[in-house]
Amino acid sequence: MQSKRIVVVTGAAGGIGAAIVKRFLSNEDTVIAIDNRADALKVLQESHQASASQLIAIDGDVSREQECRRFATLIESKVGRVDVLVNCSGYYPIVPFEEMSLADWQQVIGINLTGPFLMVRSLLPLIKGRGWGRIVNVGSASVFEGVAGQVHYVAAKGGIVGFSRSLAMELGSHGITVNVVAPGLTKTEPVRRQMPAEMIESQREVRAIKRDEQAEDLAGPVFFLASPDAAFMSGQILVVDGGKVKN
Repeated sequence: MQSKRIVVVTGAAGGIGAAIVKRFLSNEDTVIAIDNRADALKVLQESHQASASQLIAIDGDVSREQECRRFATLIESKVGRVDVLVNCSGYYPIVPFEEMSLADWQQVIGINLTGPFLMVRSLLPLIKGRGWGRIVNVGSASVFEGVAGQVHYVAAKGGIVGFSRSLAMELGSHGITVNVVAPGLTKTEPVRRQMPAEMIESQREVRAIKRDEQAEDLAGPVFFLASPDAAFMSGQILVVDGGKVKN
C-alpha cells in the first residue's frame, strides 16, 4: 500500500472526517486537516499527539473562495504538493421546503457543493503534474430516494455526483481519479443532536446489516478509493449504507 502521501481532508474535525484523518495517519501519510472550527481542530490534534509531525491543521471556511486560495498557498508553502483530496465538509439541517429561505438554500449548497468545487479548483495545480492523484468526494445515499426536510442538502449531494463524474472525464488524462463515497445516515455527534431519534432508529431495519452506521465505516472505503488498488475506478459512486440502497 502506498504511504507517505500528502492528504487533504476537509470537514476533518467532524465525526466522519476525524475517522478518515485517523485512517490516513495510520498509513504514515501526512494529513492537512481543514475545518471551520478551530476548537474542534485542537481536539483532533490532541488526539493524535503521537502523529503530531504528520498532522497539519488549518481552520477556515471551504465555501469562501479567498479561504480556499489561502489553503492552497499554505499547503504549497508547507508541503509543496497534494496527492489526495477528500472533500468531507458537510452541513445537513432539517428545514421543511415551504419554510426554506434562499439564505438557507445558499448556505447548504455553498458548503456541500460549492465547497468541493472551490477546493478542487484551488488545489488542482498542486495535484497535477505527476501522473497520479486522487479526489474523493463524500456524497450521500439520500440522492437515491430523497429525504423530506432536506431538499437543499439532497440537491447539493446530487450535484456532487454530476460534478464528480464530469470532473473524472476531464482529469483522467492526468492520472487523477475522482470518485464519490455515499454514506447512509451515520450516527455522528451532530446527527445525534439534530436528527429525531426515530429517524436514526428506523434506518437499522431497512438495512441488510441491521445496526447503526458509524463514522469508521466510511474511513476504509475512502482509503480504498485513494489507493493504488482503485487505479481503474473513476466517476463512480461507492454506496456505504449497510445494504439499504441497491443502485
